[in-house]
Amino acid sequence: MRLIESLKKKRFILFNIFFTLYIGINLIGGERGLISYFDKKKIYEELVIKEKMLTSQIEDLENKIYLIENNDLDYLDMIYRKNFKYGSKDEIIIKIK
Repeated sequence: MRLIESLKKKRFILFNIFFTLYIGINLIGGERGLISYFDKKKIYEELVIKEKMLTSQIEDLENKIYLIENNDLDYLDMIYRKNFKYGSKDEIIIKIK
């Protein structure tokens, strides 16, 4: 009985201790905690890098499409020579990888 009576008297202190522990645990762990924050930040940075890479690829493709649509003879000649491995009789073709 003494234990129950002492717990009733210190009920406010125990409530504060458990409440503080609950807040502390959820602050560090949990779905919205610090660990989750750093994981999501890492994923966000990776996605930003991927977005920049894809944007540059899109710009490159748009430039190539523009050159093809406007019949840029130099670019069309480059594509033709690359795909069909074409060259005149007096040219020497060197393939570099």
